[in-house]
Amino acid sequence: MGNKPIEKIKNLIIFALPGILIFLAVVIVPFLYGFYLTLTDWNGVTATKNIIGLSNYAEVFKDTDFWSSMGLTLKYVFFSVILVNLVAFMLAYVLTNGLKGQNFFRTGFFTPNLIGGVVLGFIWQFIFSRVLVNFGESTGWGIFSTSWLSNPNKAFWALVIVTVWQLSGYMMLIYIAGFMGLSTDVLEAASIDGATGFQRMYQIIVPLMVPSFVVCLFLTLSRAFMVYDVNLTLTGGEPYGTTRLVAMHVYEKAFTARNYGVGQAEALFLFLIVAVISGLQIYLGKKKEVEA
Repeated sequence: MGNKPIEKIKNLIIFALPGILIFLAVVIVPFLYGFYLTLTDWNGVTATKNIIGLSNYAEVFKDTDFWSSMGLTLKYVFFSVILVNLVAFMLAYVLTNGLKGQNFFRTGFFTPNLIGGVVLGFIWQFIFSRVLVNFGESTGWGIFSTSWLSNPNKAFWALVIVTVWQLSGYMMLIYIAGFMGLSTDVLEAASIDGATGFQRMYQIIVPLMVPSFVVCLFLTLSRAFMVYDVNLTLTGGEPYGTTRLVAMHVYEKAFTARNYGVGQAEALFLFLIVAVISGLQIYLGKKKEVEA
């Protein structure tokens, strides 16, 4: 009996301590150091870091480009999250109903998620600038007559399309797991009672799939807010800076403009916004999960 506390401590050291140390080294310490840098005038190059207090936070509120890119990012996140989850849910529903070759289709739809964002951006840049333009010229379809990436409005939707194409397959697998966990007895009982396909979907399937919705919405929100690689290689923030999302703006502020203190402060604001929105989404989702 006397050795049990010692054994617990040993187990804690063996199994938990490495993970705690890695978490501290990779997450907590860099976060605290980043907060310290927001209080300095460091330019990211020199060794001197003079403490200037909260001046960088005041600069954040004065930076109209930051808030403009934040507004564009919120618009991008809104449409991306809705479309990604809508497409993923529909694909999962179709590919869990005994479709012939459904495993092949699952693999095919998941594959885009394995392509790195940089490579993905260059691939779709070629598609929008060459393939679709040639297709539009040969068919006479005006919508594809010029590159979408040269049009401020269409370039935004090009970003959304690429994001949906990349993330839908990953979210689809989560929804598939949710569909496979549904009780067939409940669905069969609903059919026997005369429930239509829409009634089964709205009143039974969707409430039971709330845990999958919570996970997918969280992952989509976090990835959409932090997108940088696709934004860089697909549009580069162009034309005329109309597709510069907030992550790209923060990077350019810190490393291109060499204003690391302000850039770090803007990154902290971005983190807080993402944390609040994601936390609220999880809270409301868990509440719906309990009610369901």
